[in-house]
Amino acid sequence: QVQLVESGGGLVQPGGSLRLSCAASGRIFSINSMGWYRQAPGKERELVAVSPNGGNTNYADSVKGRFTISRDNAKNTVYLQMNSLKPEDTAVYYCNAEVLSTHFKAMTYWGKGTLVTVSS
Repeated sequence: QVQLVESGGGLVQPGGSLRLSCAASGRIFSINSMGWYRQAPGKERELVAVSPNGGNTNYADSVKGRFTISRDNAKNTVYLQMNSLKPEDTAVYYCNAEVLSTHFKAMTYWGKGTLVTVSS
């Protein structure tokens, strides 16, 4: 099976920075896309950033210019560099990946989430 494990969340002051990481492991043949979503209390889960293979990265308007998504394909890892953090960025951040398994079936997977709290 495939697992996604996030790390890097925590408490940070407004204006600060955090770097999230997500590593995929398991029966992976290839990864088509990796991205980040977030969900704040009382709100729907929303796309933060996505990095598809061979395509352009996409960002939510609310994070453009502040967040940067990147990937290390050799390590099956995606990162989210978050700068100039605002209180409204507070949420549980979830890693997402579309994976082609060793059984050659494309599936979407989710990490368990990592909490980011932006507060003074």
